[in-house]
Amino acid sequence: MSVMIPAWVDGTLTPVEKLDAHRRGLPHKAVSVFVMRGKETLLQRRAAVKYHTPGLWANACCTHPDWDETPLACARRRLGEELGITGLDLAHRGKVAYRADVGGGMIEDERVEIFTAEAPKDLRLAPDSSEVSDTKWITLEDLGDEVARHPARFTPWLRIYLAEHRETIFA
Repeated sequence: MSVMIPAWVDGTLTPVEKLDAHRRGLPHKAVSVFVMRGKETLLQRRAAVKYHTPGLWANACCTHPDWDETPLACARRRLGEELGITGLDLAHRGKVAYRADVGGGMIEDERVEIFTAEAPKDLRLAPDSSEVSDTKWITLEDLGDEVARHPARFTPWLRIYLAEHRETIFA
């Protein structure tokens, strides 16, 4: 079964099959979540079976909303599906846009609703192995240093968020 996401085709928001939207580089709706624990943020390493950017580190959760799904509902759903996280209060941090080549002839041209959440120190994670191969907590300072030293280990969108939207997300 194909996954349909909200994308703009000739200026009109239309349900488009997810892989087709990426292959055509169509602008589409997305959601990103940063889970914080004090000065640390939660990263996930994308599973090796992901259709793009496998094995790269990303923020806690990134996804596309279903056609009739609100960004907040989408963020909550995917935190649960990918990481087993439920019950966090999500704060909307704004909208950002980016376009990035994610390899394999695919382009992410995203209109992203950004959310953050503060996690308790005892937050339990239960990652779905088909989505996430590893997780880690890292300070924003150390993350910036890691991205500067080894950019190829991180998804294009995480690098863009840190370089261009840090104030929007973490202010």
